[in-house]
Amino acid sequence: MSANRIRFFALLAISLVFLLAWAFPVVWSMLNSLKTDRDALAYPPKLIFSPTLEAYRDVLFGSGSILPNLISSMVISVGTTIVTMLMAVPAAYALARLRFRGKKFAGFYVLATQMLPPVGIIIPYFLVLRNIGWIDTYQGIILIYLSFSLPFAIWLLVSYFEDIPFEMEEAAYLDGASRLRTLWRIIIPQVRGGIAVTIVFVFLNAWNEFLFAVVLSGNTVRPVTVAMFNFVSVEQTLWAKLAAVSVLAMLPVVVLGVVAQKHIVKGLTVGAVKGGGRR
Repeated sequence: MSANRIRFFALLAISLVFLLAWAFPVVWSMLNSLKTDRDALAYPPKLIFSPTLEAYRDVLFGSGSILPNLISSMVISVGTTIVTMLMAVPAAYALARLRFRGKKFAGFYVLATQMLPPVGIIIPYFLVLRNIGWIDTYQGIILIYLSFSLPFAIWLLVSYFEDIPFEMEEAAYLDGASRLRTLWRIIIPQVRGGIAVTIVFVFLNAWNEFLFAVVLSGNTVRPVTVAMFNFVSVEQTLWAKLAAVSVLAMLPVVVLGVVAQKHIVKGLTVGAVKGGGRR
């Protein structure tokens, strides 16, 4: 066997190992979500079993339905994404294209906020929200999520704005376009891929967040990441129902990824085909 074929099969084997390691938790959750609680607890694990949707029926329409929690997660994630993007796009544009005093400090300040460990700031956040009566409210959780999603979105978008040639913007000014019109008509269409990528990541961060949610939420607003613990107790863990909730929680993320796939690929590769526009 030639050296090239040996290298090919070695790379193929390594790729399969990584693929199996990545897919195992997802496959495990999907298989257990189709089992009864007894089959899910069986040891050794049952690979051949009679599939049932009993776990899905219980978690969606049973006494402990997670539908309100899924709605809470969706409202929080969509709200956080919308508010974040409305603020991040103009802020990133300003950092990337404008010249003003304190620009470097502003950029460093935005970056520095990402260095704060969440566990170190959660108590001040809790006290502030409690004093203004925003504990266990959508606006309170979205406000806190905004504190870490906005700096992340700004820094992600800055690189896309910097890759746009200044000549394109200057040509619009020569044609009489205002800065706002240039931003809306010329610049934003050029960074649609980057905006799509940022939207996906901001949504994912908000959807998957747990630490702030478990502290700042309550009986009124409880995201699905917190509600999953309803199926875990000292006496037992309802693995089939827990797996069903996990699969349901993954669905919106998968749908978003599939819908935005074209823009995500374009956004991730845009930096490789543009350049030379920085000043």
